[in-house]
Amino acid sequence: MPNIVINGRELELDEEGFIINPEDWSEELAGALAADEGLLELKEDHWKIIYYLRDYYQRYQIAPMIRKLCKDTGCSLKYIYELFPSGPAKGACKLAGLPKPAGCV
Repeated sequence: MPNIVINGRELELDEEGFIINPEDWSEELAGALAADEGLLELKEDHWKIIYYLRDYYQRYQIAPMIRKLCKDTGCSLKYIYELFPSGPAKGACKLAGLPKPAGCV
């Protein structure tokens, strides 16, 4: 499995780049994963989605349905894809440090 070094600490990733241990997440990790996804800068709306996903996961131990994500954040699905070109599950959840969502291809 691939690893990434953040602040001198080696973190384990799965074969698709999702962090193995969500408790190891940090904003620095999100930035490094974003760069791997081709996102050079995470802006306010990126962080809004990332922190929403993290909070939801911490409460329910599952990623929210896309419809709920859109409703609760006020962001359209189209806009979320503009922010995270690989999508809300594969892109946004990865940057938020969540495990790969079920049904994510």
